[in-house]
Amino acid sequence: MNPTLELLHPYPFQRLAALTANLEPAALTRINMAIGEPRHPAPDLVIAELTGALDALSTYPSTRGTAALRAAIADWLARRFQLPPGAIDAERHVLPTSGSREALYAVVQARVDRRAERPVVVMPNPFYQIYEGAALLAGAEPYYVNTGGTHGTVMDIKAIPRAILERTEVVITCSPGNPTGQVMGRDEYGELLELAHRHDFLIVADECYSEIYPDEAQPPEGLLAAAIAHGVHDFAHCVAVHSLSKRSNVPGLRFGFVAGEAEFMAALFTLRTYFGSAPSQLAQRAAVAALADETHVRENRRQYREKFTDVIAILDGVLPVTRPEGGFYLWVPTPIDDEAFVAGLYATQNLLALPGSYLSRPSGGQDPGAGHIRLALVGPRAECQEGAYRLRSYVESLT
Repeated sequence: MNPTLELLHPYPFQRLAALTANLEPAALTRINMAIGEPRHPAPDLVIAELTGALDALSTYPSTRGTAALRAAIADWLARRFQLPPGAIDAERHVLPTSGSREALYAVVQARVDRRAERPVVVMPNPFYQIYEGAALLAGAEPYYVNTGGTHGTVMDIKAIPRAILERTEVVITCSPGNPTGQVMGRDEYGELLELAHRHDFLIVADECYSEIYPDEAQPPEGLLAAAIAHGVHDFAHCVAVHSLSKRSNVPGLRFGFVAGEAEFMAALFTLRTYFGSAPSQLAQRAAVAALADETHVRENRRQYREKFTDVIAILDGVLPVTRPEGGFYLWVPTPIDDEAFVAGLYATQNLLALPGSYLSRPSGGQDPGAGHIRLALVGPRAECQEGAYRLRSYVESLT
């Protein structure tokens, strides 16, 4: 067996299953707010496109994607991030993938040079665990940058030692962040771009939550737009990863894409011809329809706004919670150890949450996930309200 597999940590949901395995939950209907699986209905236009494309089952999908798909991706990026005309070349700058997880893994494998001495992949902490797994399986050392603090930035890149930066091959960002919901600004991207050019590393921006935000007038910044704003018109050292799972409520479609530096995209294409399955022709056709429509995305955001308003109001006075800048997670401080809190919440309320320490690693003398839980507000509005009332009841029972 590949010995590197022994370095991988159990996935957070495996750990949650082990934590609750021997507990007898309260005799209430179970509410699962632990997993970030979108549960709003899939758009009718996507369903219609899928059912009308069944003839495509007899055709292998193209690794590059159809010309219509590449054009749809390029057009959406230009509209969403207000890129200059012609900034995105549909032939050179984009590739479809089977969701963002596969994309993130493949990007790291394509970029890390195993011949380098002790290569490093920098990532936010807490984080989506595929970042760490991709780094380890590429033969790189993960370096964790704590987030969620009050220093005004999502990732305090200036705190990374020069010796680490000199070995860095990839810096992964996540904005809006999972689980904190923090959003990176243009100035923060500018600092990162300057370091990327100085130390020759690739910035990989995980933007799969970019379309879930509270203010319709203030969508989160994106890496590609920030690059152009800072004079990097060729997207050198930049790739952004997107997914339709959260934007369009189609996690089962398994559709995402990567966009950025043309030279890197050519290398990624070479890798993907050997590794990675292209999205099916059905998924590609459905993606074209989804990317052309924003009505269902605005409705999606409206529903999340309502749920955040409800849940925060219910928890007011018992837990210090605030509305995130993006995403659909509530990052909640706990009055006791986060594992013990989740176990008690499950046993007494039949409510599942995810311990924050399952999403982080000790770094810099602290564990930024410890003492928190992550709640995914993905269920129906009434279910989220009931979950918040149960959470409030449990916290009040601890005092």
